[in-house]
Amino acid sequence: MAGEAERSLRERLGRLKHLPLLHRTNVSGEERRLRDQLDSVSRADASEDEIWAFVELARHPDRPYTLDYVERILEDWVELHGDRGRADDGAIVAGLGKLEGRTVALIGHQKGRDLKERLARQYGMPSPEGYTKAMRIMDIAERFDYPLISLVDTPGAFPGVAAEQHGQGGAIARSQARMMALKVPTVACVIGEGGSGGALALAVSDRVMMQENAIYSVITPEGCAMILWRDPEQKKKAAAAFKPDAFHCLELGVIDSIVSEPRGGAHEDPDEAAASLKIALVSSLDEVSTLSAGELRRSRRAKFRAMGVFA
Repeated sequence: MAGEAERSLRERLGRLKHLPLLHRTNVSGEERRLRDQLDSVSRADASEDEIWAFVELARHPDRPYTLDYVERILEDWVELHGDRGRADDGAIVAGLGKLEGRTVALIGHQKGRDLKERLARQYGMPSPEGYTKAMRIMDIAERFDYPLISLVDTPGAFPGVAAEQHGQGGAIARSQARMMALKVPTVACVIGEGGSGGALALAVSDRVMMQENAIYSVITPEGCAMILWRDPEQKKKAAAAFKPDAFHCLELGVIDSIVSEPRGGAHEDPDEAAASLKIALVSSLDEVSTLSAGELRRSRRAKFRAMGVFA
């Protein structure tokens, strides 16, 4: 895996992309210097197999899910169910708990360990009812001034006909808009797969992190391969093209930081992975909790509007 030097350089490159460009200011020289340093310490052009290794680790069946982390990092956890309208979507976990003595609201995707649970939780792919449930918790967080934590781990939104009939796209959009407008501190972490709108619906946050072996992308490698080459077996080629791993997402400025994992992946030592995640969550919440509601909303809008802008 990439070392601390590579991580630091990618983080600096990410911050550089979000600097406001003042009149006659040019940061291209500094960017070239950082890229030269990065080339000397890393695999800037990672191979297909190296990128695919991250995809496999992010999808590992023994990798900790949201409830595994909740059990380890939160106290007095109370899970809330249902969207108060149609159903209780098992793909979304939502509730309240205490993190280091501070009450927080938490929402996250939940996959299943066996076939029965996977079917009940739709393999971690939410339907519109799941996003409505998540928005219920967002409203509770804002009403009682609780910070909001999101744990993202989904291949994408549920692709079923019923989900589309119930307004899947609109539910994702409303969830994003609600998160953007929240007046409380928000922190998100991709703990496994961060797939498409299903992930972004819970990740419009003041601070967005990824675990070291997580992935975050607009489409799955298989889906991309089908679109570009009509062949899902080209998935490694697709993944190498858009580089969904945490280190390249950090360089692009899509995320703000990387949470370290135990050697071999989070599934090798869930307790250690949870301890690292807890430290990162507390640190990020401490950082953004100093801002006023107005400052949070302004900086959040600026953060996401700056993504994908190249001068």
